[in-house]
Amino acid sequence: MNRSFATSEVPGTRFADVRWVAETGSTNQDLLAAAAEGATEGVVLVADHQTAGRGRLDRSWIAPAGASLLVSALLRPTMGPEDLFLLTLACGLAAVDAVDEVAGVRPGLKWPNDLVVAAGPLADRKLAGILAESHVVNGQVDAVVVGMGLNLDWPEELPEELAATAASVNHLTGESVDREEVLVAWLRHYDRHLASIADVQKRAGFLDEVRAVSATLGRDVRVESTTTAFEGQAVAIADDGRLLVECDGEVVAVTVGDIVHARLMG
Repeated sequence: MNRSFATSEVPGTRFADVRWVAETGSTNQDLLAAAAEGATEGVVLVADHQTAGRGRLDRSWIAPAGASLLVSALLRPTMGPEDLFLLTLACGLAAVDAVDEVAGVRPGLKWPNDLVVAAGPLADRKLAGILAESHVVNGQVDAVVVGMGLNLDWPEELPEELAATAASVNHLTGESVDREEVLVAWLRHYDRHLASIADVQKRAGFLDEVRAVSATLGRDVRVESTTTAFEGQAVAIADDGRLLVECDGEVVAVTVGDIVHARLMG
């Protein structure tokens, strides 16, 4: 059964078509298909449960039904392909803002695509993963679907394979967190941050906000991609949004890749 959603709760944003389903394979794949059929920017799909959710590098993403905000948004950006990674950063910052607004805790943003617990005994455990995928027509990016799985109301005892690495917002607050409230807040903040990255004059302020919530800056990290891997220290987020990693005396600008934090001590 589809769940109704009052789009009037997010007035003035580009997200005017919000769809909520009980179950699907992947919200990202569903919206990529919709993009291929000509769907306009601003379609949002939320699922109570995904049977084939994925993260970066084709990792599977598993969540108990109803425990996470599983959501994808269809965008048709006009920026160049070299800046499309900013859509992921904007999604993550919007999620930080939404969790702070609704639940009163402010996660950290692990560049470029994860939310993590910022401090305390659960520090660095993953709260959310973000995956952006493009629909390409004649070699050009026609649309981008940005998907997120945000843990909001998980059981206290996690599955063995996640117990040491994941957490849920309710583990930090001690009470349930309403997915619809978080969704509405996320859409409002995401719309605002998308407007900022599309405006050169506002982009600097957006990146200052990203730096302020970064859980990566100053950390020893390992950068992994499909073609390379290296270790170094994350020293800055550049004015174009790329992560600057110092490796053997050389500063490398990272646009895409999986960032692995060195284990926190203590």
